[in-house]
Amino acid sequence: MGFFKRLFSGLTKSRDSIQENLDEAFGCSEIDDEFYENLEEALVASDMGIETTQTVIENLQDIVADLDIKKPADCKKYMVDCFRQQMNVGQTDYSFEDRKSVVLIIGVNGVGKTTTVGKLAAKYKATGKKVMIAAADTFRAAAIPQLETWANRAGVEIIEGQEGADPASVVYDAISAAKARDTDMLLIDTAGRLHNKKNLMEELRKIYRILAKSYPEASLETLLVLDGTTGQNAILQARSFAEVADITGLVITKLDGTAKGGIAVAVQSELDIPVKYIGVGEQLDDLQKFDPSAYVDALFDTGRRDD
Repeated sequence: MGFFKRLFSGLTKSRDSIQENLDEAFGCSEIDDEFYENLEEALVASDMGIETTQTVIENLQDIVADLDIKKPADCKKYMVDCFRQQMNVGQTDYSFEDRKSVVLIIGVNGVGKTTTVGKLAAKYKATGKKVMIAAADTFRAAAIPQLETWANRAGVEIIEGQEGADPASVVYDAISAAKARDTDMLLIDTAGRLHNKKNLMEELRKIYRILAKSYPEASLETLLVLDGTTGQNAILQARSFAEVADITGLVITKLDGTAKGGIAVAVQSELDIPVKYIGVGEQLDDLQKFDPSAYVDALFDTGRRDD
């Protein structure tokens, strides 16, 4: 099954939930204040986010006025187009994949950081890259063994320290190993202690300092992993992490089987940080580059069925 079909299948609950919410709005007999109020309620209930929803409705109102559209059903496709526009935050930059890079993976515990590291390692290796993983989450007891399992599945080397060790020291050792082995991609798994921002901030600052000093020639990508099942809480997490890290992209996991798929729309458009990868399953190839147009097609069922 191609990725779009998996995406379409994975977003079934989200699509059904959104459609149920939208049916009442688009079932109105005319485009009036009641229609827009119902549409706003439906979109917010679908985890599209208040800011995103308001922007989409304002844009839709302009289109309806310009084209003199009278029936709600006739403006649905224009609403979908507004979401496409809202999802476009510019050229998503994957250039780091084509040069020596360090990919720093951040996020709270439980969102799928370690799994994301393993899947990205497998993805990069499949393109012929020499990949290494650094197990810098030294505070969670199960983190290192879990990452070892993923490293074995992906067939890549892992650099690790003792449980409770200074994460920055693990990063330093990993940089030395990556340079010695002429590694293309160094993926760093970090701890997710958002409840203590001071510790997290200092930990990330140390890692950033070491990377700048010891590996300045490498491109640095900081990816924040968010759990797609958490809805609006994902936006709160993203805003909190943005205060302590220079986030260059988002990874949204666990989108298969959730009814909160609208959060990918909200988090990208409201934070102006591009979603770069999404996960729709547990297999190694179930983490793929994010295609905003394909996502909107799958979320609103525009009729697309290709891969």
